[in-house]
Amino acid sequence: MAKQGFPLRTPGWVAEFRAFIMRGNVVDLAVGVIVGAAFTSIVNSLVKDIFNPFLGLLIGGIDFSNLFITLKGPHLATLADAQKAGAVTINIGLFLNAVIQFVIVALVIFWVVKVLSRLHVREEEQPAAVAAPTRTEELLEQIRDELAAKGRTAPPSGPVA
Repeated sequence: MAKQGFPLRTPGWVAEFRAFIMRGNVVDLAVGVIVGAAFTSIVNSLVKDIFNPFLGLLIGGIDFSNLFITLKGPHLATLADAQKAGAVTINIGLFLNAVIQFVIVALVIFWVVKVLSRLHVREEEQPAAVAAPTRTEELLEQIRDELAAKGRTAPPSGPVA
């Protein structure tokens, strides 16, 4: 509780931070991160459960998730067994999964940006609604019209250039 005569002052950066957080861009970014995190799980499933079985079938039934090289330790059939046994492995299949996921995310982002760009261009092409002139604009138009009318009826005073 503040004593009489000594009001509590908040530092100036607090107001700046509050204004920064409340900007639309920051809120949009936060929403984008949350949606991106949810989208990542969808892409992970798409790669692991749909693309990899097809790719494995095309190249001879290889399961990418179990494609690894054992550097030290027992040579086992699956990556999970090798890791459980404490083997040191190079996980080629998991790396390929990550590359495929990256390519899918990059393609989706590319198409989303492309569609949004087209929508933005279409919005700009539409004629904007003409707003009614403000009272100030009406008065300025009247003044302009009166000055033009005076200029037509009376010859200009002074030398003409």
